Amino acid sequence: MDLLVQSLQAKWESLVVWLPDLGLALVVLALSWTVAKIVGRAVQLFLKQAQLAPTHLLFFRRLTRWVVTGIGAAIALGVAGFGFVSAGILASGGLTAVVLGFAFREIGENFLAGFFLAFSCPFRLGDLIQSGDLEGVVKGIELRSTQIRTVDGRDIFIPNAQIFNRPLVNFTLDGLRRPSFKVGIDYASDFDEACRILRREVQAIEGILEHPPVQVQLTDLSAAYVEVQVTFWVNTFQTGVNLLEIRSQALRCARKTLREANFTLSNDVTTNLALFSGGPLAMEIQGGS
Repeated sequence: MDLLVQSLQAKWESLVVWLPDLGLALVVLALSWTVAKIVGRAVQLFLKQAQLAPTHLLFFRRLTRWVVTGIGAAIALGVAGFGFVSAGILASGGLTAVVLGFAFREIGENFLAGFFLAFSCPFRLGDLIQSGDLEGVVKGIELRSTQIRTVDGRDIFIPNAQIFNRPLVNFTLDGLRRPSFKVGIDYASDFDEACRILRREVQAIEGILEHPPVQVQLTDLSAAYVEVQVTFWVNTFQTGVNLLEIRSQALRCARKTLREANFTLSNDVTTNLALFSGGPLAMEIQGGS
């Protein structure tokens, strides 16, 4: 009985001696949590100046908070006399990270690709991009995938690793787009006059830039008509500018003005077939009896 009392008394004395260290460890943990919140908010404000997506800002803020809190927890364990615990966690965590790295290689690859895309900023919300055969407007940017919406209303989530490892086309990085269309006119028509009419009328359409100017070029001499291509520039960042509507208006304008100028368009041209023979044909007419 005396041995049990002495043992309990020794434990109590050890606990009393350890309580200040435990209190200090709790203070360190609380301070680390407070510092983590402050540093996370500061990192978010700093990255906000780089115009990152809100999802990226939230991710980096949480990541910073967890890293700072983890460091504070390791320090608190050391202060409380459990330094060996934090060392064991780090050792086992490294082994676990290797195992999980092989098991979730694709997830980690997409995560790292999203991390680098967040800093490089090759596109933003609302940009029209193309990655491989996929093309659409960016609707969401996550650390694992990027959401785009195609012209037919489909929502596609592209893994960030695919975007990072393949050539990326951003059609709206500076807002400038160059639409074009083709029209065919008859060989007998005045080609130079048609080019002047198309250049003048298309250039007058609201929303089409004066610089660079509208260009009208000969692109093909087909069997039935001369093919002409009209190209122009549009700034999609201007308020009220709709690229598809402007192109449609340019097509209507080209058709109307060329018809009013009595030009024969490709849909009115017919192909003439000529029959050739090697010599005169012998013909014999027989009358009825």
